[in-house]
Amino acid sequence: MQERMGNPALVLPAAMQALNALSQVPAETGLSPKLLELVNLRASQINGCSVCIDGHPRIAKKLGETDERLFAVSAWRDTPYFSDAERAALALTEAVTRVSDRADPVPDEIWDEATRHYDGKSLAALVIAIANINVWNRLNIATRQIAGAWKP
Repeated sequence: MQERMGNPALVLPAAMQALNALSQVPAETGLSPKLLELVNLRASQINGCSVCIDGHPRIAKKLGETDERLFAVSAWRDTPYFSDAERAALALTEAVTRVSDRADPVPDEIWDEATRHYDGKSLAALVIAIANINVWNRLNIATRQIAGAWKP
């Protein structure tokens, strides 16, 4: 496969600046960088973004994430490796990423569980993080970016 064009965020530097600024917001609210990488990986798995599936585990490993947890992200419900707060974040990630899969894309039970673990600012930051990785996934997929070219 060959990329169709350079990543639009690289072609348009103002877009890169905006997306990078947006990506800093969740970490600035105190959300764990490791949690954010789990979120990035799970959304990317759902979307089939090979660039992010390749890159985000590399970032997570640099942050001290374990292989067991990275290997299990796609099956987080069925493994003992994640806390209740992480499970709530992963459930929210799946719901927000799959907005067209059901009539009520983010059911109250998923939202309410997230509110049990995250305060208003943290929850807002988590939703922004999920939205941001979905933007990156769509940019990479639409332009057929090549996995392995980005080495974080």
